[in-house]
Amino acid sequence: MVWFDESRLDDEGALASADLRLRTLAESGARVRREVGDSVDAIAEAVARASEARPRAVIAAGPDSRLLRAVLEPFCPVPFVAWPSPALPGWAGSLDLVVVLAPEGGDAGTALAVAEAARRGCQLVVATPRDSVVAEHATGRWATLLPTSTGDQLATAVAMLSFLDQVHLGPTADPESVAEALDAVAIACSPHRDISINPAKMLAISLADASPLIWGGSVLAARAARRVAESIRRTSGRTALAGDAEHLLPVIEAARPRNVFADPFADDTGDRRPVLVILDDGVDDPVVRDQRIRLEEGAAAHDVRIEHVSSEAVGEVARYASLLLHGTYAAEYLRLGLVAD
Repeated sequence: MVWFDESRLDDEGALASADLRLRTLAESGARVRREVGDSVDAIAEAVARASEARPRAVIAAGPDSRLLRAVLEPFCPVPFVAWPSPALPGWAGSLDLVVVLAPEGGDAGTALAVAEAARRGCQLVVATPRDSVVAEHATGRWATLLPTSTGDQLATAVAMLSFLDQVHLGPTADPESVAEALDAVAIACSPHRDISINPAKMLAISLADASPLIWGGSVLAARAARRVAESIRRTSGRTALAGDAEHLLPVIEAARPRNVFADPFADDTGDRRPVLVILDDGVDDPVVRDQRIRLEEGAAAHDVRIEHVSSEAVGEVARYASLLLHGTYAAEYLRLGLVAD
């Protein structure tokens, strides 16, 4: 039988077994500073080149283009396309800007898209390691390489978003604000802070006997919700669902009435009640507000517990990073607390 032992979250021996994973999370802010610092000169070069004329459209190519889409779609002043397939749209040409995130740099499909952009004479900015397959194809008069080294998708994206911010094609993405937001979460959720004052440990305890339903109202908060759900599934092997209000409400409304006399240890395979986790990045939009009210009212009517995760970081990207790291910490503490007899 698998059960959750919350005492492990403050046990030095148990925490030591998860030290590498928790340390990797704690270094998130440092990776952002490293990637942006190593790319400062290249970003300046790309900004100088892009300042000559605003592109007709921005194309984010490669499998990691979805993160850029989540950030840029609400803000980009020119048409924006996320193109994850190993090619480019047929209309892409010298009037367009192609941006590529390749944190690992080994994807052959992304390398083909980069080579195609260079061949067509597109303005091309690629964030990838210098000695990677993708970097080998990022050549040409209009190509700029932002050298990366950590393999961290978020840190690589922040370097690219810093460039897009400076050429007025994206939202404010001050790298130091993002790094500070990540540092703040790492301090608050540190394994050295006990359960009573550690928000990630408390969230893990709330998720221990439940099926998480994770909701984020804005585009970025919704992406963070999907990523956190993925982390929970990976660390616990349990169901975790992220979606819009119309996807989550039927699950909430189908929740059976709580049985206060039920033995939670009687049947480990029994149904777990849902818990609604709201990721709040402070976006005050009428549609978002309406969805949130519907979810909260539905949860209250069906006795479904609600957990709130919020961020007061400066900037959309910083708040996204903060929510994502907070949820990822909780997923790791959930993994740590689950033990098998």
